[in-house]
Amino acid sequence: MTELATREQAFGLIAAGVAAGITAPWRLYLARGARYVSLQVADMTEWDAWRLHLGCPDLRIRVYDTGAELRRTSVAEVVIDQCRVAVELVEEVGVDDIDHLLAGHPRIDRAPRYPDER
Repeated sequence: MTELATREQAFGLIAAGVAAGITAPWRLYLARGARYVSLQVADMTEWDAWRLHLGCPDLRIRVYDTGAELRRTSVAEVVIDQCRVAVELVEEVGVDDIDHLLAGHPRIDRAPRYPDER
């Protein structure tokens, strides 16, 4: 994302979502040298709104143990004009709230995405 036109396009994409009434992401990452934009949002409602706005067909849900707590990472991705756009949500969840780990998600990818992931 080093060219000005590409950066303008990425910011335009976010501005269009905000103008449509979606809450602005709390964090935006534009990768330098790679065609990647990552939006991090605060809650599931914002995640759903952004993924629907962007038309993200690829959804991944990952639950992992940090040692002190469980976290659920929800990622929705789409490629727009050869640029990968991801909407990410990280939530801390308790072991006693197992239903919350799976609630409301159309698909859960339980297979490892990387060779070293279990």
